[in-house]
Amino acid sequence: MDFTISRSLAPVLAVVMLAGATFSGCGPLAASQTGSARLRVVTTVAPHADLVRQIAGDRVDLVQLVPDGADSHSFEPRPSDAGALRDADLIIFNGLHLEVPSQRLADANRRPDARVLLLGDSTITPSEWVFDFSFPASEGDPNPHLWLDITYARRFAELIRDQLVELDPKNADDYRRNTDTLSGRMEQLDAAIFQAVRALPENNRRLLTYHDSWAYFARRYGMSVIGAIQPSDFSEPSPREVGALIDQVRATGVPAIFGSEVYPSRVLEVIGQETGARYVDSLRDDELPGQPGHPNHTYLGMMLEDMRTMFGALGGRVDMFDGIDPSPIAP
Repeated sequence: MDFTISRSLAPVLAVVMLAGATFSGCGPLAASQTGSARLRVVTTVAPHADLVRQIAGDRVDLVQLVPDGADSHSFEPRPSDAGALRDADLIIFNGLHLEVPSQRLADANRRPDARVLLLGDSTITPSEWVFDFSFPASEGDPNPHLWLDITYARRFAELIRDQLVELDPKNADDYRRNTDTLSGRMEQLDAAIFQAVRALPENNRRLLTYHDSWAYFARRYGMSVIGAIQPSDFSEPSPREVGALIDQVRATGVPAIFGSEVYPSRVLEVIGQETGARYVDSLRDDELPGQPGHPNHTYLGMMLEDMRTMFGALGGRVDMFDGIDPSPIAP
């Protein structure tokens, strides 16, 4: 029996959504109007910023609003971020209600000709949204973690490429070539994940996590998310809720439960101790491994580390991930 933790969120602030592809602004290389020789791009979370880096490299000036390791759901932009948004030629959000305060700040400060790209809203329709443990339909906020499904991340890269090509046509060939390389590596990883799932005992194809990040991943690759510890108001679950989760872990026999480097929780340790399930606290959803400049400090590096962590802990194989290159693409 799946266990759902309910919550009560503050009402979602209104965000202007444009028809069709969800971006606004027009005109080639708006950066020239600000006196910069390079396109100025602002993103929010680390995986999206890395996609820009892999495609554009040093051909753009990139600002990442949400610091590495910060909670993107509760992040409040700083007053100083208004300047970066005001100067930006292209502003990239995940969308799907993830960055409402940052979107409001952008709407108040961006130039009229700046582009705003909502990756998630341009990738799936509302009929494809997932509502689940930490993102109940009653609250109206869909699970926003599309990028953990490799095919959606690949679409994100294509959307970013298309905006860069239109705004900065002189570097279009480089943007297309780098995106092709990135897309090829993503295809390798997508196939390897399917292979890893097939090699996993069927009863172990279940995920119990702290933060509810893996819904789209599970839908793509045939896994089941049987629960999430973190209530959608980001509080700790009650003793009664923890007890129900302990019963669920015992009933399903999952060999491992997964925490997060961003959300350390004593609750998972207790559940592991009570059930005998291995507690793994290093599963990432938006924090890149290593330090900037390290070959693994990329979106692909994060996903490869996660896959080795996840499938290894669930009793599967991880050798299918060995030949995939996570290192930076664009100079």
